[in-house]
Amino acid sequence: MCSFLEWRDLKIVYKRYASLYFCCAIEEQDNELITLEVIHRFVELLDKYFGSVCELDIIFNFEKAYFILDEFLMGGEIQDTSKKSVLKAIEQADLLQEVTLEDESPRSVLEEMGLA
Repeated sequence: MCSFLEWRDLKIVYKRYASLYFCCAIEEQDNELITLEVIHRFVELLDKYFGSVCELDIIFNFEKAYFILDEFLMGGEIQDTSKKSVLKAIEQADLLQEVTLEDESPRSVLEEMGLA
């Protein structure tokens, strides 16, 4: 089964994981196999964060899924290939969010993480 389609002046690259479909529209000169790897890495990150990711995880935690994608990609290019460092950045952001909800000073949390 082919995971590539040509549509207008773009190539559509998609991959199915259980009941979820992930797709990317790329330019003609972009590499389809690298795009498949990007999709696979994104799904691995989602699996590590949510457990076994399902559509409800993405629907009810869209901002988290987008944040994971944003930590992983920048401007359509891979920003960080290390799953551990991406997940660590997400955990730190989650901790900061929890602390600000508890009305603790964000500066003290940043100091504890060694970022301030």
